[in-house]
Amino acid sequence: QVQLVESGGGSVQAGGSLRLSCVASGYINTYCMGWFRQAPGKEREGVAVINRAASTIYADSVKGRFTISVDNAKKIVYLQMNSLKPEDTGMYYCARKNFWCSTLGQTYFGSWGQGTQVTVSS
Repeated sequence: QVQLVESGGGSVQAGGSLRLSCVASGYINTYCMGWFRQAPGKEREGVAVINRAASTIYADSVKGRFTISVDNAKKIVYLQMNSLKPEDTGMYYCARKNFWCSTLGQTYFGSWGQGTQVTVSS
């Protein structure tokens, strides 16, 4: 079981940027890594995932604004978030799956971090 620790969240105004980091205690280069978020009163949703071949999938709501990337040597997964909107507010979680990600679905993501809070004000 890998441990994942997120950081980089905070409070920003709309239009601002944040970069989230997820540090893993184990290997991540052979797995699918993903970022998910949960807004108050809403279900958790997929934001972006990246496979070992660096193929990525983004939620429509973040395409063109967010970028997921991996530094395999450092075992860190990043989520660069630009042009933030109030609707991006939520708790952001990093997770690992032992299979290829073909969608943003959360099934089979067995390792999760504790989350980092992102708050975007208008």
